[in-house]
Amino acid sequence: MNALLSLGKWFLILPVFVFGLFHFMNTEALAAMAPGGALMVYISGAGLILSAVSMIIGKLDKLAAVLLAVLLLLFTIPHFQMMAEDSQQMGQILKNFAMAGAALMYARYAARDNAVIG
Repeated sequence: MNALLSLGKWFLILPVFVFGLFHFMNTEALAAMAPGGALMVYISGAGLILSAVSMIIGKLDKLAAVLLAVLLLLFTIPHFQMMAEDSQQMGQILKNFAMAGAALMYARYAARDNAVIG
């Protein structure tokens, strides 16, 4: 059972890493939604990738998970703004909330490096 439970962190890390890659592969499409345009897409993509790497190697992973949760919650703002014209945005909002919750749970129960956040 513990082997199955240990997969949970990878179910967070893998999508975060892939979403980070998507920010670099689909910059133009995402820039239309992002306040700050392409620059913010690159910065947030780098944040996603770096948080995933931090959780993989276990260095500053608690801080990375908390910052990831904040980033994911900030991602909901444009989706709330787009809900008036696209009802499909609710799925994106719920995905961001679920992943933010998973990141906070990682920070609380799975993080190994408490150097910055005790």
